[in-house]
Amino acid sequence: MTASKTNPGRFFEDYRIGQTLVHAVPRTVSGGERALYHALYPARTAIYSSDEFARASGLAQSPLDDLAGFHIVFGKTVPDVSLNAVANLGYAEGRFLKPVHVGDTLRSVSEVIGLKQNSNGRSGVVWVHTTGTNQHGEAVIDYKRWVMVKKQDFDAPAPDTVIPDLAPALSVDQLVIPDGLDFSKYDFTLAGEPHRWGDYAVGEKIDHVDGSTIEEAEHMLATRLWQNTSKVHFDLMARTEWQRLIYGGHVISLARTLSFNGLANAQMVAGINAGAHVNPCVGGDTVRAWSEVLDKAETAAPGIGALRLRLVATKGESKDFHLRDEAGKYHRDILLDLDYWVLIPT
Repeated sequence: MTASKTNPGRFFEDYRIGQTLVHAVPRTVSGGERALYHALYPARTAIYSSDEFARASGLAQSPLDDLAGFHIVFGKTVPDVSLNAVANLGYAEGRFLKPVHVGDTLRSVSEVIGLKQNSNGRSGVVWVHTTGTNQHGEAVIDYKRWVMVKKQDFDAPAPDTVIPDLAPALSVDQLVIPDGLDFSKYDFTLAGEPHRWGDYAVGEKIDHVDGSTIEEAEHMLATRLWQNTSKVHFDLMARTEWQRLIYGGHVISLARTLSFNGLANAQMVAGINAGAHVNPCVGGDTVRAWSEVLDKAETAAPGIGALRLRLVATKGESKDFHLRDEAGKYHRDILLDLDYWVLIPT
């Protein structure tokens, strides 16, 4: 008899409250990640595109796009958290604590903070708190997410239900502004738009106009780039619909990139308050985006304000800023509902 050396991944019954998951394979960031991120989405935010623009804004060099760092940290967690996932359900309390630069080595650790078996007894929801650190042991990204995971043994007893108490939003004083960041001499011409913090009003909605059709090849390249091994993104046999499910982070980055038209000066992501992938996305879907200004706040940093935005990704031709029907359910064309903070010149 030959003992198996392969790892089938964790199932719902394998998780315990307080369990620490040390994720394998640290990753050193190169210029390749920057170039591929800009090619895949394609990102145009000035501070991520130009070392000189970043230096004029008080940074030593252009950092990696915040969401690219998020994808790397997230990808590390997949073999231990969501390899056998049905769906990644949402995010909360996400903080971008320190810019990631070329040459940094990232690793991830997660703690199980919540469990709830579904009524069908065949799956359950797992909540984790993940921290990504660099080679100096400094936390660069910190977030909580929850994911629906299959059970392997349907007879395994259900764990005690523990649902973590998650804050509905980060306060502005919880946002970390990168050391040295200074927008007091900001070049709006080079950034691409004249709109500053004071030009946005709470309740304002912005149609970002452009759309982008997701190609299977792009998604497969992106998901492999982030070393995301979740079966539903690669294996057609893992999906009864016989279509690969597009990684939710791919939709986040695509929508964020589309938001450049109208929010070009929303230079850095500072926090993720909440987020949900509310309908599946598959190859061939055309993604569009709109934003709503939920809140705004001043910061103590020179020339820097914060905007709290709702970023909504849709598929098809949705143009009417709708989210839910009369029963309170998300419309079928909504892909993403993301509540996040950005840093913008005042």
